[in-house]
Amino acid sequence: MVEQPTSRWTDWHRKFIVEERYVEPRVRVRFYVLATVLVVVGAIGFTILLVGVLTHSVAQLDLSVEHWFHTQRSGPATGFMIANAIIFGPIALPIIVLVVVVVWIIAARHLWRPLVLAAGMTVGVITALTLAPLVKHPRPPIGQMLFGPDHTYSFPSGHVLGTADFVLILTFLLASRIQRPWFTGSAITVSIVIIVTQIVSRLYLGYHWLSDTLASVALSMIILGVIIAIDTRKTVLIPGEPVHGAHSQAQTDGT
Repeated sequence: MVEQPTSRWTDWHRKFIVEERYVEPRVRVRFYVLATVLVVVGAIGFTILLVGVLTHSVAQLDLSVEHWFHTQRSGPATGFMIANAIIFGPIALPIIVLVVVVVWIIAARHLWRPLVLAAGMTVGVITALTLAPLVKHPRPPIGQMLFGPDHTYSFPSGHVLGTADFVLILTFLLASRIQRPWFTGSAITVSIVIIVTQIVSRLYLGYHWLSDTLASVALSMIILGVIIAIDTRKTVLIPGEPVHGAHSQAQTDGT
């Protein structure tokens, strides 16, 4: 059979977009199982929190947590929490994501993972902006806010959702290729610390209730699960399956 000539688009797509890799069958199964668990657990958690907010059944817990954080306020802690809010806020975080995406594309010379990261972050932003005016959950009293008034709605927390999306998606996109237990464990640990710190920051500064922040984590789990499923479907091959792109590789490159 005569091989058909490929178009410039096909060649470009294979070189820069397709990033297939071979793994053992059990590894691909684990990716799909992980994706399913994240989506199911995240959906259940978010539903419970949403119902709790709409029915006010979590109001007492939210108030108790808010009161406890108010009693912990101090000068040095406030400065740290404000700095954390700025770094992962609506201005600085998009810049950080843009820099990471551009540098990654230049360094790795492929588009798939950087674009997946950008897409996941965009979905998170759209989700937060869509849900807030629908749920209409009021924020804590303006007098309790330590970094200027915020009159927008509280559910979910955009800061926490953006932070969780960024660190969790980045962790998966790197760890799934490097496949070193020490790296995966370290990256997950750092991600959890960053997310918890952001949750504490939003509660400490008086901008969100506990239910808002936990709902954001649940949404991020759903987004991460969908991304894992899509990435696995698009890039993961097991021995014996045909290669779809010239940019495929038999071993991970760790980039």
